[in-house]
Amino acid sequence: MRIATWNVNSITARLPRLLAWLESSGTDVLCVQETKTTAEGFPTEALREAGYESAVNATGRWNGVAVISRAGLDDVVSGLPDQPAYDGVMEPRALGATCGPVRVWSVYVPNGREVGHPHYAYKLEWLEALRAAVAGDAAGTRPFAVMGDYNVAPGDEDVYDPAVFEGLTHVTPPERAALAELRATGLGDLVPRPLKYDRPYTYWDYRQLAFPKNRGMRIDLVYANAAFRSAAKDAYVDREERKGKGASDHAPVVVDLDV
Repeated sequence: MRIATWNVNSITARLPRLLAWLESSGTDVLCVQETKTTAEGFPTEALREAGYESAVNATGRWNGVAVISRAGLDDVVSGLPDQPAYDGVMEPRALGATCGPVRVWSVYVPNGREVGHPHYAYKLEWLEALRAAVAGDAAGTRPFAVMGDYNVAPGDEDVYDPAVFEGLTHVTPPERAALAELRATGLGDLVPRPLKYDRPYTYWDYRQLAFPKNRGMRIDLVYANAAFRSAAKDAYVDREERKGKGASDHAPVVVDLDV
């Protein structure tokens, strides 16, 4: 079973590449982030024609998550039970679903903007709500993973130059401590193998030739319980999908499971 996560940075803009990638990669389940569309505007029919069911949590131009599956799609949960609001809005950032023998959450963690900004405090509150929401499945025996764009690099080795990020979001001790609390529920960081360079970055800014220079970050993560990790036979970043015209600024992270 092949499961992946991908921040597509607009599913409308990326749809031709997404459909081609699903076919060429043979992916069974895809967790999608940053759909940037409404649920009504989501390409459900195009994906159905390609053999995939869709579960969507999306409300408009920003954010939005989905799970796309050809392995079943049951027990869908939209949003976190105790999810905080930001500026009075409950943003569409999480969706859980059972796909055959595996349960997954697709998550798009708030960016945080800058240290001290209200969005940074919201990010930490949101991560705590995520921890509480997934603790039961994390400790269970069914293969389970929380996959998506965490907007946090777990360690200094997960950014191309720690000095560049000093004092910025994505690398601060409180953010990394929140990830540690999430792992304490029974989840482990399933680190993909690098296919070209020595670090498996997943995100490269569109600006300043960041991708050709490999000035990246590993912020798209697969946090998986013991059953999921023991079933994992391979994990890698599909760096090729970050290349070319019309690419997202994130690459898919792919996991092959023996289940």
